Amino acid sequence: MIKFFYIALLFIGVSTFTFSQGIKQTHHDFSGQAWSNHEYCKPCHTPHNADLTVPLSPLWNHQLTSAVFNLYSSATMNSFPGQPDRTSKLCLSCHDGTIAIENHGGVNTGTSFMPSPGLISTDLSNDHPISIVYDAALAATDPGLKDPTTTMSGLGGTITQDLLKNGYMECTSCHDPHISRNISGCTGCHILHPQFHTVTVSIWKSNTNSELCLTCHNK
Repeated sequence: MIKFFYIALLFIGVSTFTFSQGIKQTHHDFSGQAWSNHEYCKPCHTPHNADLTVPLSPLWNHQLTSAVFNLYSSATMNSFPGQPDRTSKLCLSCHDGTIAIENHGGVNTGTSFMPSPGLISTDLSNDHPISIVYDAALAATDPGLKDPTTTMSGLGGTITQDLLKNGYMECTSCHDPHISRNISGCTGCHILHPQFHTVTVSIWKSNTNSELCLTCHNK
């Protein structure tokens, strides 16, 4: 079947069939590491014996964080975060700095921890709140928010459909962990000089003129 599909691609003029629009050469590509067995998916996902402790886990294979987080709080909030217990906990299992990056598939003896700028730490008090309910009722209470059930995300559907996870605002509401838009290799995700930092290819859409922020915020 794959052979016939490849021949069909050649027939219509597509001469190269690669991962150029996927996780390859992004900052979640660990295929160059011996501890990943040179695989792309295995550090995070597994087809068998997945850890489904966290609801909606996508066949999770990485060790989960057990940290207690210092949460964001503000007098202007109408929806309040709890301890991350959904998909954001998966992200934090590397990015909080308490679990080694290579700890997957039952291995918990790794020594490589998340460096800056990817290190968020267990202090979330100065970061955008996550694991909060974002629905039409919240938008009706807070005029500074757009109704996620009717507002288009700019990605093809509504905010609820494209950016929320079962009605919750999570890390992946802003960030695409697979960075499927990267076709520029390492520099598609990082600027190396004069300082190393992540560029906006890791978010779902450009934040030029606060475009991503204004998808949800009515300012």
